[in-house]
Amino acid sequence: MSERHDFEGGWEPERYELQAAPAYRFHLGRRDVFKCLGAGIVVLVLPGRVFAQESGRERRHAGKRDVPEELGAWLHIGEDGQIAVYTGKVEVGQNIRTSLTQVVAEELCAPLGSIRLVMGDTQLTPFDAGTFGSRTTPDMARQLQRVSAAARELLVDLAAEVWKADRASLTAANGRIIHRQTKEELDFGKLTKGQRLTLAVPDSPATTPAQRWKIAGHSAAKVNGRTFVTGQHKYVSDIKLPGMLHGKVLRPPSFGATLVSTNLKEAEAMPNVGVVRDGDFVGVVAPSEFLASRAVKAIQADWKLSPQISSQELFDSLKKPSGEVQDRGDAHRMGSVKEGLNAAEIRLQQTYSVAYIAHAPLEPRAAVAQWENGKLTVWTGTQRPFGVQGELAEAFRVSEDKVRVIVPDTGSAYGGKHTGEAAIEAARLARAAGKPVKLVWTREEEFTWAYFRPAGLIEVSSGIRKDGTLTAWEFHNYNSGASAIRTLYQVPNQEVWFHPGHSPLRQGSYRALAATANHFARETHMDELAHAVSMDPLEFRLKNLKDTRLRAVLERAAKAFGWGTKPGSGRGCGLAGGFEKGSYIATCAEVAVDRSSGRVKVVRAVSAFECGAVVNPEHLKNQIEGAMVMGLGGALFEAIEFENGKVLNPRFSRYRVPRFSDIPEIEVVLIDRQDLPPAGAGETPIVGIAPAIGNALFAATGVRLRSLPLVPHGSLKLP
Repeated sequence: MSERHDFEGGWEPERYELQAAPAYRFHLGRRDVFKCLGAGIVVLVLPGRVFAQESGRERRHAGKRDVPEELGAWLHIGEDGQIAVYTGKVEVGQNIRTSLTQVVAEELCAPLGSIRLVMGDTQLTPFDAGTFGSRTTPDMARQLQRVSAAARELLVDLAAEVWKADRASLTAANGRIIHRQTKEELDFGKLTKGQRLTLAVPDSPATTPAQRWKIAGHSAAKVNGRTFVTGQHKYVSDIKLPGMLHGKVLRPPSFGATLVSTNLKEAEAMPNVGVVRDGDFVGVVAPSEFLASRAVKAIQADWKLSPQISSQELFDSLKKPSGEVQDRGDAHRMGSVKEGLNAAEIRLQQTYSVAYIAHAPLEPRAAVAQWENGKLTVWTGTQRPFGVQGELAEAFRVSEDKVRVIVPDTGSAYGGKHTGEAAIEAARLARAAGKPVKLVWTREEEFTWAYFRPAGLIEVSSGIRKDGTLTAWEFHNYNSGASAIRTLYQVPNQEVWFHPGHSPLRQGSYRALAATANHFARETHMDELAHAVSMDPLEFRLKNLKDTRLRAVLERAAKAFGWGTKPGSGRGCGLAGGFEKGSYIATCAEVAVDRSSGRVKVVRAVSAFECGAVVNPEHLKNQIEGAMVMGLGGALFEAIEFENGKVLNPRFSRYRVPRFSDIPEIEVVLIDRQDLPPAGAGETPIVGIAPAIGNALFAATGVRLRSLPLVPHGSLKLP
């Protein structure tokens, strides 16, 4: 039994999500969205329950929000047969535009090319809490599936009325209703004749099972893929409005610094430059980004600094939180760890750590803001358009119906774009200037003032018998989070704790949240236990594992990798299993270590992945490969270095991310469980690569590494 909080499922407690984040509310007024749709048919879904979404928030808080009764997805069929689907989800590189389109096409029986998704526009799309937590496929895809099924049945009813036919003789196919006996056909658009119809969709309409999918479940090409490879695709950074100015904001020299005084004369004297001072907010606008940058550098500012700890002091600081944080924590207990340790023939106690790392999105934070007649429109890259709408409304003390947030496709986020700092800054400058303003953070600003993946310290104590049976497990995570903190290995006596800490740096959601840290500690420790009893690491895991889904990915990855085959000299192999957000991963890695220099190269990596029924196999493989490459950076060398309130490596020349030369040979094995509903796949694949590499390094060198990154300076110190 668990106490206070059940960690299974990986939902991070609300209070740990983001330090210094603006408060926000979720609210959707009763706007007349029908006015923007034009002629056609509209289907409104009224789900039986509201799906809470993550962003580090617990499900139990969903009921406290001002969520509208009419929550769902919109579908509009024009007279020309073109289908518009409205969703509050956003496209930040995970290609949900394609998979959601496939789901609609499958259930509505319409061509893929006839469907257009309108995403992340607070004026046009239904309320959505945000795109995070791997919830798009299990929640939004299911909603659109229900909507499309209901729309299909309604179209059949309309055709039956037109033909005075038994609806059982009619079928939908390729954007038409077809009479099987007479072979008559009616296009969806012609059938609606411009009618505006609404339908309350039942909670469980008849939908197509995955075993019968013809469009979903297959590798459809990326929607708008050509515009991406030709450079025609437009992001927030590409937006231009008539009369638009460029903005820059004065930043403090370090965290915790407060503004004492400013001298604005030099900046104000620059031609075509406007200087904005609003309390502690100081910014400039100019006709070009170059001139705006020059102007903000010309501002002389006096700051009051406050002492800060450095990277070297971090982990002692995390374990010794102060104030009210010290009394908070969440635990899972079963049996008696003390008795389990007494029954053990071998005991092991180790400490593991993970550093802060940056999201490093391809596109830094950006926003374009425009005020017209007291109303604000902001184009920005965010995972939470409605959340940012609330932040803007609160910041400028206007009602939310006077704020529109539009999210163009965004150059990646990885959990790092939940908040609307750039949107608020651009809006402040635009209001003062009386013109539209574009504000794009520099790479240094992105590295310094965005939030980071939390650092963490993890202590594990365990006991086993000499035959490899686990008897005791005690796991303490300090600061990094509770996601995937529970073990799936069979241990009769266990105690698992998450202890929130006082973080010196701003921290928040990152791909897979704390699951990466918790899996690194757990899977490294499992490897250490296997070594302690001289058992094969795979055999040891399977001996202590009953969960069939985790067993399946471990066995499939090992088979594809050729586990058990001895690598060449200077090489080692390691494996790790993982779970999160309803999906399962197992990763095997082979590394090569140059004994003379200590240089490390990951040669090969194989992952087996299972997330229920697969919607788009090729794109799912791309997701997994991308997660593995991203995880490679955090495993080997990514770490934020800081001292006295300053980030010391705020640019790519100093912050090491994976390069083409770092990429190993990658193989992905998909387990398509069509008997299970689809789960999200954007996060879980990242959790296996770090412990697999660490375990492989031990196999190659005999050196056990317990801190991420494993080789921050590019090489190992070998005995």
